[in-house]
Order: sequence, then C-alpha cells, then structure tokens
Amino acid sequence: MAHPLTPVKHPLALSELAPRAVQSEIRAMTAECDRIGGINLAQGVCDTGVPQVVAEGAIAAIRAGHNIYTRMDGIARLRRAIAAQVERLHGIALDPEREVVVTSGASGAYHATAMALLNPGDEVLLFEPMYGYHAGTLTSLRVKPVPVALDLPDWTLDLAKARAAITPRTRAMLINTPANPTGKVFSRAEIEGLAALACEHDLFVLTDEIYEHFLYDGAEHVSPLTLPGMRERTIVMSGYSKTFAVTGWRIGYLIADAKWTPAIGYFHDLTYVCAPAPLQHGVADGVEQLPADYYHGLARDHDRKRRMLLAALDDAGLTPHTPAGAYYILADAGPIPGRTAAEKARTLLAETGVAAVAGSAFYRAGSPAGENLLRFCFSKKDADLAEACRRLRAYPKP
Repeated sequence: MAHPLTPVKHPLALSELAPRAVQSEIRAMTAECDRIGGINLAQGVCDTGVPQVVAEGAIAAIRAGHNIYTRMDGIARLRRAIAAQVERLHGIALDPEREVVVTSGASGAYHATAMALLNPGDEVLLFEPMYGYHAGTLTSLRVKPVPVALDLPDWTLDLAKARAAITPRTRAMLINTPANPTGKVFSRAEIEGLAALACEHDLFVLTDEIYEHFLYDGAEHVSPLTLPGMRERTIVMSGYSKTFAVTGWRIGYLIADAKWTPAIGYFHDLTYVCAPAPLQHGVADGVEQLPADYYHGLARDHDRKRRMLLAALDDAGLTPHTPAGAYYILADAGPIPGRTAAEKARTLLAETGVAAVAGSAFYRAGSPAGENLLRFCFSKKDADLAEACRRLRAYPKP
C-alpha cells in the first residue's frame, strides 16, 4: 500500500486541446516564404510604411522615460484620442475613463473579451469564410465556434441561416467588417438584421472593425454600436496595426459598456499586463495629429494596390473575387496543380516565389469550400507588389 504522502504520478502530457492545435496556415506559409526568399502576400503584415509622426512619437516617448507599465486600460491621452476619433467618425460619445480599453492589439481585445463574457460550452456565431484566429481563440477557451456560411458569389448574408444556427447555448455573434479574408463589407441592412437577431435572443455582438478605413467603390462601414438598442451588447474591437502599418507594435483597443470593461480589463491585465507603453504614446500622437485626409489617402493608395493585384490575378487565370474592403483578395486556385488548397499554395510559391494562403484556412475543418481558393494580401510596398504581379502574370496558364 502506498504511503499517504507518496505523490500520485501522472504521465507528462499535453493539454486536451494541444494535440488538436496546429500552426496556422498563414504562419506556415510565411515561414516557407522566408525560407526561399519569396514575396510574402500570405500574411497581412502591412509593410507600407509608418507615418513619421507615429514613429517619432514612440522614439520620443522612449527617450522621455515612458518605459514602465501603464494603467491596465492604457494611457489616458490615447483613450481620450480614441474616444474623440470614434465620436468624429460615428457620432457616438464615449467616456474614455470607463468605456475605452487600450489592448495588446485587436487580438488581445478579443481574447480578454472572450475570457470576461463567455463560459466553456457557450457558442458563438462566426461568418464563413472567417479569420482562423477568431475561431481558434474561442476553441482555446472551450467555447464553441459555430460557422454560418455566407453565400457566393458576393458573400451575401442569409439571415435565416444565422437564425437557424442559434441554440440555447448561443451567447454571442462575431462580425468582422470589413472582413478578412473576403474583403466583404456587411451592408447596413445586414448589420441591422443581425442586430435585431441579437436583441431577440439576447446575444453579445463582438465586432472586429480593424479594417474600417480600408473601403473601396463607395462601400460604407456600419458599426453595430451606432444602431438603436445596441450600445449595451456591442463590443467593438479595433486598433492601429493596419492603419499605421505597425502590426508588430500590438496597439489595439476595445469599446464596451462600462458594466463590462472592468472584467475585460482584468483579464487583459492578467494575460498581457498592458500594451507597450512608449508605443501607446506614438500611436496617440498619430490619432491626435493626423488629418482626415490621411485616412482617405490610405484607402486611395490601397485601392490602387487592389486594382494592380486584381488585374494580375485575372491575367494569370486565377479569377479573383473583388473585395469591397480590407486588403485581401480571394482568388480561384483551380488552375494550379494540387489536391488541396494548401498544396496549391505551395506549388504557386515553388514556381513563382509568391506566397498566398490556402482558402481552407478560413473554413471549418473538413469543409471542401476553400480548397480551390487562395488568399493574397496587397498591403505591400509598391516595388514588392509590382514584382509579385509580374511573377503571377508569368505563371503558366492552363
């Protein structure tokens, strides 16, 4: 008989979740692209250049000694600047002390929000094709992502499908608009329909609006936060990674009713402590000082890049879906050899040196829907994008 103080031995093992977790296809393609020295149109790194006022503001903050922890919800100046920008853009007045939290990127905002508002076994509606991290974050917290397929050819929302996906365990829906990977901009009618559904079933609406300044062809960004009756249940997650081309800085934010922010802030503090202090100051300088035309110019510049890549994909025989927002294009990979989209992406990289992401990365496991799609990012320096377009045009056509 074992002594009562003898420890019970268990074999060392991974968690229940870890064996099912794999490196994201985006990261995998980036690593392979780096290995061969290719042009990376796979990851949304947004390497178009940091505004001077933002870069210099961060450097000045470091030299001024802003290198220690900030408050868990971020520096006051940045929270005030975010609140002022949201009021200018959307007409929504916010309390920067109680309704704005600066986060470690939009991903940090999402992770903390999910920890604060969702329980294991809860369900959250996502709209497919979907950003893989949106589903992966939920799964890591034992929350079930429930994909609702958007309809081709324009990724249209069928509200009846969303309604049918709701169960007694549904706690929230996540709307990404403009969307990764499709570039879909949810219409006002679609947002209003989802808002009505959320009110009817008492659901949170988590909305990822990181690409709100990247709009084309007259598309309109509508935040659920602006609709009647949605203030309490809407959590807006956004940031400046894309807008200021600082994806490595991890400066995001969330907007939520004051009854939710203390818990969300607690979990963000528990996981990240705070967003990087001097970089918050640099971003605050940008939000305060950059004029409205900066954001309009950002959209114009990316529209030009969008048209460049759309034309090259057409010429290569890889028929693209034209995005209304964000900076990604999903294209038909049917002409490329390979059984799966992942194989097709690797074939294209090997033969052209241009990296894209398998469309299957944006669909539920086992779905065939993405196996003839590749996602390309066009938020690149002009010279790199032009060379990628040249290589795609030179790719053998079927």
